[in-house]
Amino acid sequence: MSVHDDLTSVQRCLEDLNRSVSRLEQQLGGGGLEMRRVRADADHLRESVALLREAASTGAPSKRPELVTISDDPYDINLWTDTDDEGLGARDRHAP
Repeated sequence: MSVHDDLTSVQRCLEDLNRSVSRLEQQLGGGGLEMRRVRADADHLRESVALLREAASTGAPSKRPELVTISDDPYDINLWTDTDDEGLGARDRHAP
């Protein structure tokens, strides 16, 4: 299957899910927290699939963020001058 076919299949399943959720809302009422959560989750899935469909239609793969290498060399000790140790306070004062 192609990506387009897979997205179409997922879209159909989401439409079925939305119909089922609507029927449940009619039977159980839409005011309960659980029902609102199910409705919100179904809506989020629909939005996510729409974003996937849009990304697939542009044909451009999503870009990975550029990795930044962090050196293992120790930091310059002067960076820590006049700093407080978290939870301990300043070096020249006692902790409460």
